[in-house]
Amino acid sequence: MTETTAPAAAAPLVADLQEMERQFEALKREARELLEGIDDAQFNWRPEPGRWSMAECIAHLNVTGQSFLPALDRRIREAHAEGRRGAPPFRYTLFGKLVVRSMEPPARFKFKAPKLFVPQPEHPRAAAESAFMTLQDQLIARLRAADGLDLGRVKVVSPASRLLKISLGQVFQLTAAHERRHLYQARQLKSHTAFPRS
Repeated sequence: MTETTAPAAAAPLVADLQEMERQFEALKREARELLEGIDDAQFNWRPEPGRWSMAECIAHLNVTGQSFLPALDRRIREAHAEGRRGAPPFRYTLFGKLVVRSMEPPARFKFKAPKLFVPQPEHPRAAAESAFMTLQDQLIARLRAADGLDLGRVKVVSPASRLLKISLGQVFQLTAAHERRHLYQARQLKSHTAFPRS
């Protein structure tokens, strides 16, 4: 009789990536709680012309995140092939730290979204929410693919501008901060005095 053993558990992610996975899971919970009970009319309501609806906030996050995935995939694949391995502590640039901090809510500075990331105005709530949840899982999959790389030295080119290069670790940090920023914006709409109540 031969002895069988259970497959070995996957090694844990490095601490930086564990923290980012925790943040993306928390963002899923936050979005689910925010959108619970919201119908399409409420989701697409705007307080005034020129201001985004909850739908546009979520759709903006979806289109921005999806735009970054091919760049992440390409750079992670190249970095593994180049042997760009590294272990914590990772060294992140001051510029990258400032960019991440600038995205955290509440917004201290307003930025005009690049044309590539401007959302369409109308969206069904269920589809937009589902796409957001899927995006978080896709980002977590990229975290796992990036494990073992030097998160500070491997750079990713932004799809919005080839002049903007951000370290791989800070792309994940920036994405989470950006998502928190717009979920906060959507939550402010939900608490607006003129928000349509069901």
